[in-house]
Amino acid sequence: MQMFKIGDKVEVLDDTISGVVTNIAGNEITVETDMGFQISFAPKELIKVAGSNTIRVSNYDIAQVKKEKEQPKRKNSKVLKSKERNVPKMEVDLHINQLLKSSKGMGNYDILNLQLETAKRQLNFAIQKRIQKIVFIHGVGEGILKEELYFLFNRYDNLKFYDADYQKYGLGATEVYIFQN
Repeated sequence: MQMFKIGDKVEVLDDTISGVVTNIAGNEITVETDMGFQISFAPKELIKVAGSNTIRVSNYDIAQVKKEKEQPKRKNSKVLKSKERNVPKMEVDLHINQLLKSSKGMGNYDILNLQLETAKRQLNFAIQKRIQKIVFIHGVGEGILKEELYFLFNRYDNLKFYDADYQKYGLGATEVYIFQN
């Protein structure tokens, strides 16, 4: 790191400001610019320009630096495989043993209502949080829950639904795609 003294002629890196050091307070150097303004800088922002340490920069060097800075930086983004791109962001398992510790004393009607309320609540949550894909795991059974889910999904304008990935879920799941505004 360069050591600066009061009276040193300095220039600011990455700017067209030059001047003389007028005050040094800890990690802050005050420079009086050629225009008479007092501005504070960190030592790493300044470079000495007077005396034997004078730096000569050609127009070619300046053009090279500008060219380098104008080039967009490459973003390191994770490339998703085609299978990963289609994986839903959210899964909701509607099996009663996943929703409650015990369904003792509940009738089929109560269980079905609990499953539908859970599905509705999760669907509204996904719409609110702008999650595009959800999979509702309902199981195969007699198909009553699946039909009730389809009835629920048909009440929404901004979504479409279809059977979820067979390899992963078999016939017991429905994937919902939510169109975002």
